[in-house]
Amino acid sequence: MLRGAQHDRARVAVVVFPGTNSEDETLRAVRAVGLDGAIVHWSQPEALAHFDAFVLPGGFAYEDRIRAGAVAAHDAVMDPVIDAARAGKFVLGICNGAQILAEAGLVPGTGPLRRPTAAFAPNAGGRFQSVHVYVKLVVAPARVPILAGIEPGAVIPAWASHGDGRLVAPPEELERIVRDGHLAFVYADRDGTTTAAPNGSALDCAALVNRAGNVLALMPHPERDAWTFQHLDGTRDAATMLAPSGGIRFFEAFARAVRGMVTA
Repeated sequence: MLRGAQHDRARVAVVVFPGTNSEDETLRAVRAVGLDGAIVHWSQPEALAHFDAFVLPGGFAYEDRIRAGAVAAHDAVMDPVIDAARAGKFVLGICNGAQILAEAGLVPGTGPLRRPTAAFAPNAGGRFQSVHVYVKLVVAPARVPILAGIEPGAVIPAWASHGDGRLVAPPEELERIVRDGHLAFVYADRDGTTTAAPNGSALDCAALVNRAGNVLALMPHPERDAWTFQHLDGTRDAATMLAPSGGIRFFEAFARAVRGMVTA
């Protein structure tokens, strides 16, 4: 039995591995935008055939052994996720989920599957960090259907909470990422001026997208800035604390994209 499935709306699987720790708040954000979300564990790969889209949440899958996301990328539950992504279904990876997508070769998607051409390495400072950030959209939204409805240059708040968030790749791959539009979001200030990535990420990268625009690997956590009480300047006033905050925009865009595919 899948935890929380309702089956009357577009269905989204929140895929959990041993060590995932952000599935509940991710599921809450998925449901808040009107999608039928359910937790699916790594031992249930056959269940994923019944879903329209997929979210890989944050955490430390398999204790980040070898490299962050490397073991999870080879888990059997990723086979249907990879197949779905190649078929055009939408896949969102957040933090550890972003690392898994990179290790699976789905982003930037310029090489063979499960042969990563870019990866997320330990932060330049050598330690785990949890800081409030803003990220700026730098790819043309029309090219990225998973970001449906987000305006060009949008600046969105989130929390960067990771120990391995630094994008690394050979120089020629970094050039390809920029040239071919795989760099989706960069770190910025509230006004949209690009800032140095707090983790030392190449290209100040906060998110990568594949060529088809249906797979997004987002390093910061939007589900942790989805409601006002979570925002850096938020309020805990009972009347407003559950009002939407900026991070929910990622899930709203995801919902628009998924519904558009399901009803097409």
